[in-house]
Amino acid sequence: MTLSPHLLPKKLFVELAGGRGGSEAVQHLLIGQDSKRLLLLRAIRDLGGDDARYAYKLLADIQASVPEVTKAVLRYPTVGSWGLRTLQALNGQTAPNPLASPGGMAAVTAAAAIRSERRETIEVPVLAGEVALPSLGRASVPGDNAFAVVRTGAGEAEIVVGGITVRVDPAADGPGWERLRRIRASHRGVEVDFVIDDLDPHRMPGAKRTERRLTEAELDQWTTTLRPAWEILVDRHRQVAEEIRTVVTVLTPLVAPENGTSSATSKLAFGNIGMSTPPDPHSFAVTLAHEAQHAKLSGLIDLIPLTLPDDGSRYYAPWRDDPRPLGGLLQGAYAHMGIAAFWQVERTKPHSADLLLRAHTEFVHWRDGTEAAIRVLRSSGGLTAEGDLFTAEMANAMVAMCEEPVPVEAARRAEISARRHRADWLRRNGEPPAGQVLD
Repeated sequence: MTLSPHLLPKKLFVELAGGRGGSEAVQHLLIGQDSKRLLLLRAIRDLGGDDARYAYKLLADIQASVPEVTKAVLRYPTVGSWGLRTLQALNGQTAPNPLASPGGMAAVTAAAAIRSERRETIEVPVLAGEVALPSLGRASVPGDNAFAVVRTGAGEAEIVVGGITVRVDPAADGPGWERLRRIRASHRGVEVDFVIDDLDPHRMPGAKRTERRLTEAELDQWTTTLRPAWEILVDRHRQVAEEIRTVVTVLTPLVAPENGTSSATSKLAFGNIGMSTPPDPHSFAVTLAHEAQHAKLSGLIDLIPLTLPDDGSRYYAPWRDDPRPLGGLLQGAYAHMGIAAFWQVERTKPHSADLLLRAHTEFVHWRDGTEAAIRVLRSSGGLTAEGDLFTAEMANAMVAMCEEPVPVEAARRAEISARRHRADWLRRNGEPPAGQVLD
């Protein structure tokens, strides 16, 4: 496996800082993630023992013959979350965990062998009675076996354990086998295709995910809501749509809170967005735009550090209930700049009176909160030189938004919401010192 250096043109860096970038910038970030995955696999090979070295060697051989197939497997988000967890465990940074096992290298290799239709025999781990194959699905196997054998070939694959054979079909469920399903939408020739990952044990680390598979009716609801959401994005937010379809490949269902919705990204699983069931097309569209911003910034930070090492300072963020480190404040400000930009466009469209008021209110609320957070970032003293440039461009992008007039009722509602959040935060966390820093 070969690695190459990465250079991000300043033009694209500046465009990303302004909340844009497009598919060209995202492609640079994806290539950086490719190298990150290879580095992870090399480190696990070196630290993980003979089985990891064997699986790595076979994976490298598959890559040499079918590089695009291998790239698709390695780009699958759970390969990243498994790899980072495993490396941290091997380095002693975290406690031992059955999920953080170098044996996962064999599962990655098996997935590549199945997708390339090579004839191979690979021993893979069994965890809690299941064999998970990233980007494909999972098999339920009987007994308390620690390992299973995956046999692959042209147009066929099977998992054999304890005298039982489970046929692996990427396109259909079968006895003992559950495939990863997809939802799709197309509008004006622009297509989007998401894997719905409600199976892989490494999906969306740290989030409150659903622990059961979506029913077919629930999956249909996601598809039904995605179609008009995608029309909104393609018709009125074309560059955002292009970024989403490039950077986001997987959606993981999350448990909804008592009120509203939840969504998340994880720097461990680049390309995956977690979200609770979207209630309407606009909510689906803005959540995709919001979380794609998080993904873009995470990919950029892997290439170019924007903040100095954490010194323990904590900050008020108008979208969180807890004090945030500077890096977290930057992530939130960047993502909410995308939310404000989304509603900036939507408030100019001929919506119903209720939706139009929502658009105006959301715009002014997140515009003002984001602008305030950017000011704190720029005065913090905790940014790198590149971070200073990045947040300066963020501030420039907010200038035009802040000059736009808003209806009185929308401004009133946004102010009430902001004050309520601030008051609740102060009751929970106490008054922050000057500069909104909690030392």
